[in-house]
Amino acid sequence: MLLATSMLALLRPAPLHAQETELRGEVSESAILSDQQRKARKLALAKQAQQASANAAQDNAPARTYLPASAGAVPDETNTNDATATGSVFDPPAATDDTSTDTAAPSKPRRPSTARQKAADKAKAADKSTKKKSTTTATDATTTTGAIAAAADNADNTDTDQAANRRALTVDSADRQKLDPGAERTASIEGQNKKVEDDPFAATGIKWGSFVIRPTIEQGLTATSNGDSSNAGKSALLSETALRFSAASDWRENSATINGYGLFRETVSGYPVHNAQGRIEGQLNVDLDNELRAIAKLGYEAVPESASSPDAIAGVSSQPLRQTVNGSLGIEKDVGKMRYALTGAVEHDFYGDAKLSDGTSLSQKDRDSTLYTATLRTGYEISPAITPFTEIEVGRRTYDLRFDTDGFERSSTRLGARAGLQLDMGEKLSGEFSAGWLREAIDDDRLEAISGATMNADLKWSPERGTTIGLTGKTTVEGTTTAGQSGDILYSGRLTGERQIRANLTGNAALGLDWRDYIGIDGHDMTLSAEAGLTWWLNRYAGLTSRVRTEKLTSNLPGRDYTANSIYLGVKVQR
Repeated sequence: MLLATSMLALLRPAPLHAQETELRGEVSESAILSDQQRKARKLALAKQAQQASANAAQDNAPARTYLPASAGAVPDETNTNDATATGSVFDPPAATDDTSTDTAAPSKPRRPSTARQKAADKAKAADKSTKKKSTTTATDATTTTGAIAAAADNADNTDTDQAANRRALTVDSADRQKLDPGAERTASIEGQNKKVEDDPFAATGIKWGSFVIRPTIEQGLTATSNGDSSNAGKSALLSETALRFSAASDWRENSATINGYGLFRETVSGYPVHNAQGRIEGQLNVDLDNELRAIAKLGYEAVPESASSPDAIAGVSSQPLRQTVNGSLGIEKDVGKMRYALTGAVEHDFYGDAKLSDGTSLSQKDRDSTLYTATLRTGYEISPAITPFTEIEVGRRTYDLRFDTDGFERSSTRLGARAGLQLDMGEKLSGEFSAGWLREAIDDDRLEAISGATMNADLKWSPERGTTIGLTGKTTVEGTTTAGQSGDILYSGRLTGERQIRANLTGNAALGLDWRDYIGIDGHDMTLSAEAGLTWWLNRYAGLTSRVRTEKLTSNLPGRDYTANSIYLGVKVQR
C-alpha cells in the first residue's frame, strides 16, 4: 500500500511540470502561489511515507531536506543539476544546453524578496545539519531530490509568469530623458506675449525716406495779466498756436537730426499782441577713419525783439524782428584716453526796422553783426563715465557798419577759457557743465570791455523710471547801440522736471532765474519764473494740455519792472 502511494506521488510532478512549462498560459501570481502550497503539502505527505519504508542511506550524497515556505517565499535559485538522480524514469529531465529542448529557459536573476531570502537561508542551514546524519535512506534522497527539482521548476515558472505579466517600459522612460525644449509645441503668433512699450502714448512718427518725422501741433487760449511782458503791458486773452517737429535719420553709421518750432500769438481781446517766432536747426554726425568724427550744425531763428529787452524801443507799434543764422563745424579725435575737439562757428544777427506809432520806421542796420569763434577742447577720460576737460575760445565780432549812429566803433575781440566735466552714465545722468571767464574788448577806447565769469550747463538726471530732471545754464554777451554803454552779460538758468504720473498723464514743472549785469553802468536785472503743467492723452494722437506760469522782473533801472501771470488751456495733436 505504501509503495503504491509513493509511486503515485512520484508520477504527479511530471504532468504538472509539463503543464506549467508548455500547456498553461499566463496566470496571476496568486494562482501560482496557491498551486505551490498545494504541491508542498502533497510532497510532505509523500516524504513521510518514504521515510517509513526506507532501507539504506547513501553516504556519498548528502540528503537534502525540503523546508516548506510561506506563500511567495520560494527560493530564487535552485540548481537541479546538483540533485542526485535515481535512474528512475520518473526523475525530472536533466538540464541541457541544447536550445531545441522543451525545457523552459530559466528567468533572469533578480533581487530576491525578503521572504525568499529567509527560505533560502533555512534551506542552507538544513543542508548543513543533514550532512552530519548518515542514517538517511536512499528513498528519502530520491524523494527530496524530486521535491527540490519540483520546487525549482515552480520558482522558475513563477519568475517567468511574473516577467510575462510585467508591463513593458516605454523607450523614453527607460533612461528618463527630458524632452528637448526646442521640440515643444509653439504657441501661435497671436498668442505670444507682446513686449510692453515704455511709453504707449509716444508719437509713432511718419516715415519719410531715411528719416522719421514726429510733428506736433498745439492750439489753445492764454489768459494773461501782461500781454507782452513789459512795464506797460495790460491783461489780454490770446490765441496761441504752436507747431513743433523733430526728424531723425535711421542710418547705420552716421546720424542726422532736424528740430524746429513755430509760435504764433494773436489777441482775442484786451491788450493788442501780434507775435510770431520760430527756429529750425539741424545736426550731422559723420564717423571718419582713425577715431575721427565730424559734427556739423546749421540753424536759423526769427524772433521779435522782446519788450523787456535793454534795447527795446519805446513808442513803437511793433518791435524789430531779429533774425539769426548760425553754423559750426567741429572735428573730434580720440588718442588713447585723451579727447581733442576743434570747433569753428559763425553767427550772424540782422535786425528789421522798428515800426513807430506814427507809421514811420526806424532802421536798426547799425545793430547787424557777425561773430566768428574757434574753440579748442582737450579732455582726459578718467573712466567711460567721467571726462574732465578744458576749453580755450578766441573770436572776433564784426559789425556791418564800422560806426553806429552815435559814432561808436562797436567791433570787438573775444577771448575766453573754461574748465568743466563731461558725464556719461547712460539714462541715469548725462551732460556737461563748465565755468570760466570771458572777455570782449571793444575797438572803441571810450567803451569798457565786456568781461565776467561764465557758467554753462546741460545736464539730465533720471532718479527713477518716468522721471527726468534737467538743468541748463548759459552765459551770453549782449551788445547794444546805446550811447556810452558797452552792453551786458546775461546769465540764464533753468531747472526742469518731468514726471510720467500715468501712462496717459504727464506732469512738468520749471523754475527759471535770469541775471543781467550791465557793463559801464551800475545796473542789473533779475527775472524769476515758475511754471507747472499737465498733459492728459486721450489716445496716442490727441490730448489735453494746460499750464500756469508766473514771471517777475525786478531792476534797479527805472521803467523795467513788471509781473506777468498766465494760464493756458489747449489741445495737443501729435503723429
